[in-house]
Amino acid sequence: MSFLPIINVTELLQLQNLDEIVLVDARAGINAEENYKNEHLKGARYVNLNKDLAKIDCNPANGGRHPLPSLEKFSEVLSKLGISPSSHVIVYDDKNGSNAASRFWWMLKAVGHKKVQVLNGGFQEALKKGFPISSETESNKIVEKYPVSDWKLGLADIEEVEKARNNPENIVIDVRAKNRFDGLTEPLDLVSGHIPGAVNVPLTENLDENGLFKTPEALSGKFKAVIGEKNPENSIVHCGSGVTACHTLLAMDYAGIPIPKLYVGSWSEWSRNNREMALKENN
Repeated sequence: MSFLPIINVTELLQLQNLDEIVLVDARAGINAEENYKNEHLKGARYVNLNKDLAKIDCNPANGGRHPLPSLEKFSEVLSKLGISPSSHVIVYDDKNGSNAASRFWWMLKAVGHKKVQVLNGGFQEALKKGFPISSETESNKIVEKYPVSDWKLGLADIEEVEKARNNPENIVIDVRAKNRFDGLTEPLDLVSGHIPGAVNVPLTENLDENGLFKTPEALSGKFKAVIGEKNPENSIVHCGSGVTACHTLLAMDYAGIPIPKLYVGSWSEWSRNNREMALKENN
């Protein structure tokens, strides 16, 4: 069985009753957990972005708004969800994979999990295709503690980003909306603008007009045009807080491009550390 990082609802419908399938609801934002309790895809367990997929610090200057949790904490989360190394994990959200299904996908990939996919089109597409809905409390399998040792995918800290943005061999990609990149608006952080030297490739460009991921061929052409002759592994991808950046890492993996480094702190950390910033008046 092929394990592309994206799975369509029609494929999930055929797999849903297999014992190895662990379906995870990663919807985030206001009332996300309440929404899950009221209505979720049948069999799905819930993962909380702020509590399970991040270690929120009172000061976002220390790692941004969504720093990674400890490996020990993430191991506990996986075990709580009934995920073992042999599980086939399928994760969805209601934001076309960007908040926070792709973050959970990246974290699983980063601890070496082999079989993990994001549901194309997410919750809305599943409803459209007639996937069964439930409001019942889902029971998790009892599994042994998930073994994790390190983050196996590339991570960049603020100092590496500082060096990379001035290095012609590197490329720093900002996946936020163009208005945020240009400093015209900033709904979440204290300062509007972007990291000088970064290029803007909004994550919405990963999707077609129906909110589904573009074909691997289309995505490959797009990212190769952005990266040019540079080594993809010299790329660093970021967003506002290290969550939606994972949507582009997912799209690049789907396109067959080596997964670049993730700058988890992203703009939320950079903009709070007296670093050089490209602001509206400088654009």
